[in-house]
Amino acid sequence: MADEAKTEADAASDSPRDSTAPDAQVIFLPSGRRGRFARGTKLLDAARQLGVYVESVCGGRGICGRCQISPVEGHFAKHGFESRLSHVSEMNAVERRYVELRALGVGRRLSCQTLIDGDIVVDVPADAAVNRQLVRKRAEARIIDRDPAVQLHYVELDPPSMECPLGEADRIAERLRHDIGLAPIRFEPSLLQGLQATLQSAGHKVTAVVHVDTHEPARLIDIRPGASDTLYGVAIDIGSTTIACHLVDLTSGRTIGSAGTANPQIRFGEDLMSRVSYVMMNPGGLGELSTVVRAACNDLIGRVVAEGGCAAGDVLEIAVVANPIMHHLLLGVDPTPLGSAPFALAVSGALRLLASDIGLNIHPAGRAYVLPCVAGHVGADAAGVLLAEGPQHHDETTLVVDVGTNAEIMLGNRERVLAASSPTGPAFEGAEISCGQRAAPGAIERVRIDPQTLEPKVRVIGCDSWSDEPGFAAGTEASGVTGLCGSGIVEAIAEMYLSGVISEDGVIDGALAARSDRIVPEGRTASYILWRGSQELRIRQNDVRAIQLAKAALYAGSRLLMDRLGVEQVDRIKLAGAFGSYIDPKYAMILGMIPDCDLAAVTSIGNAAATGARMALLNRGHRREVEAIVTRVEKIETALEARFQQHFVNAMALPNKSDPFPRLACEVDLPARETAGRSGRPRRRTRTDRTADLPP
Repeated sequence: MADEAKTEADAASDSPRDSTAPDAQVIFLPSGRRGRFARGTKLLDAARQLGVYVESVCGGRGICGRCQISPVEGHFAKHGFESRLSHVSEMNAVERRYVELRALGVGRRLSCQTLIDGDIVVDVPADAAVNRQLVRKRAEARIIDRDPAVQLHYVELDPPSMECPLGEADRIAERLRHDIGLAPIRFEPSLLQGLQATLQSAGHKVTAVVHVDTHEPARLIDIRPGASDTLYGVAIDIGSTTIACHLVDLTSGRTIGSAGTANPQIRFGEDLMSRVSYVMMNPGGLGELSTVVRAACNDLIGRVVAEGGCAAGDVLEIAVVANPIMHHLLLGVDPTPLGSAPFALAVSGALRLLASDIGLNIHPAGRAYVLPCVAGHVGADAAGVLLAEGPQHHDETTLVVDVGTNAEIMLGNRERVLAASSPTGPAFEGAEISCGQRAAPGAIERVRIDPQTLEPKVRVIGCDSWSDEPGFAAGTEASGVTGLCGSGIVEAIAEMYLSGVISEDGVIDGALAARSDRIVPEGRTASYILWRGSQELRIRQNDVRAIQLAKAALYAGSRLLMDRLGVEQVDRIKLAGAFGSYIDPKYAMILGMIPDCDLAAVTSIGNAAATGARMALLNRGHRREVEAIVTRVEKIETALEARFQQHFVNAMALPNKSDPFPRLACEVDLPARETAGRSGRPRRRTRTDRTADLPP
């Protein structure tokens, strides 16, 4: 069966097949792994051949029910085919029997019984995946001054009397106006239900929960019996690939619960433009995408409040950051205008809403604050990064790169701030790589290659030992070695370059097959065997190209901002985002993802977008600050800049065809660059040459 499956790289080079083709393309989400299989192949077998781990403990007899999957229906323009439920076999007697005895979730099938009969996209639910993705978006430690919009005020009222005709809510409002100067105050309709019963049971001694934010009248949103001092809010960062949620105690500023999940919209498309295409091509697509992202947010809220020992109804405010397309989809707004110039946003300013207006299940009168977007493809997540770590606070020139499926790049200082987005695609997340996967136990995250023997050693998620150390076999027994996540891919290709396996143009040197059996010819190209085990993992030429394209887009965006700011170097680089937090800055620079800089000045700042959301949640002043910041930012549209293409072409080389990396060369022994000397032949760069390139 193994020879019936083509690799992802092979499949990418094929044209879409028609319904009469002898094989069919299968794409598994959220991992993005894909291949072609003979019709009649079981989906469980296809998953195993591609390294997509779906649990099955009954030997494929349809008894355990652990191998459930969900075939997806819709038009996937990126892949050039229609995924239809009719492209898999109908339920057989085994599945029907399972349904009678237990139950299958809506739209789910048993992959051990379901046969491929056409091109199909398959979603692997999180509870069916053995190697579940790790969403590593922790709350970064940060002391944030507290001035939340939600406030508590203890109030004691006299019992109602015939002499005072004011209603109970009006009497509370009058007391708040008299005691602390709050006026005017509006009441949320949900507050009035049960208000009098609460006051009577508490002897008219209650805590008023008031929401007081800029540009809005104060709102009385809850009445609690007696004295109360608990206040909770939630910060949510909605990314293309992952969603992170943090429960915050608004009285202390502490983050008391955190959770993350894969963005379920991945089943509709790995990148943002694929999701825009899905909305365009499928009636009801907007509703589907909005529904699943809201459901994921509500699930995360449920998880963090359980961790924090409270209930969703105790959460009184949410702060949200998201890229523009995620921002629109959460709001239920059509994102298709963002798919083409002039990339117009339906709304760019900060939004203050009832959380229930966007389907988020917290307190009935709970509020939502959505940070402002900068421009068409630079969203509220970039605004959050600027709030948390922005260059506008410093004299030195700082480059901030939020690395993700759609990278957002900011550059500047106190005088001027520029921003751009760069479509790096999902390659850094493991998709579009033949042995790539998202971060999960068993995924290779660190790589070293001996330059003499070309033998590799690796470390995987879930095991602290290197593969040449005694504890590795025991540490990986449960998970195995299943693929490469983003940081592993970056290090693998950078190490291949340093050891001479690939040239500065990214070509795998097939001639090295005479020196090492790790180099294997593949048609006109060659591949490098990174891991030999129950599952062989190879870096193929197409994999190198995918990373080159992604890193070139990222570097070209940064270089374009440097041109516009008029600088040839940056003083500091900050890598944001979950992926940016786990890549080694040295290898990112060797690859040419970021400009040359003193490595000591390159730092990972974690999930800065979520930090910005927490800052806006905890302090009203930060809301005013971020709303002012976005008006200062100069947005550069890379697609419309003539120099972007030239920077992109040069950045395809490792680390770059034209830009020198003298600081990096002082730290790392880079391969000789093919610069022509007087004889026209390449000459090796000496360490003196490298030092001479450094600016005074």
